[in-house]
Amino acid sequence: MTRRLQHSGGIVLSNNSYEVQIKKLSGNEDIPLPQQMSELAAGFDLHAAVEESIVLAPGERMLVPTGFAIALPPQLEAQIRPRSGLAYKNGITCLNSPGTIDADYRGEVKVLIINHGKQAFKIERNERIAQMVIQEVPRIKLVEVDELSDTIRGEGGFGHTGTK
Repeated sequence: MTRRLQHSGGIVLSNNSYEVQIKKLSGNEDIPLPQQMSELAAGFDLHAAVEESIVLAPGERMLVPTGFAIALPPQLEAQIRPRSGLAYKNGITCLNSPGTIDADYRGEVKVLIINHGKQAFKIERNERIAQMVIQEVPRIKLVEVDELSDTIRGEGGFGHTGTK
């Protein structure tokens, strides 16, 4: 059952809709705010807010500004992820992926990009460089104990089940 809450500006579905404040930073009026590029897209595409074109050599990494900051509610985080087309066609991906934007961060959102390709890659102002997926984060309380419950798997990890 969906609970509806009255919210300024309309009705908000309490189980799956949130209002997230976003601020375009000065000097970036020409940079589009993050947007979902199709009706059912999970991610919001992020645009490069570089002052001038930059070239990323193979193996090089760079922190790319996006021209905006956000204020997430406490129950949300934003994850910065690669764009699949850039990764497949050019070897361009995000380090620390997914990168996390915490609810208490108010600085400019930036994307840590690396060129895993074999050729230099040029990043132009306004180019779509990554995507941002916003997720719920449950509040967790860690409880220290002397012993953990047993499972069949136990301490097996890192390939313990083989490949076939």
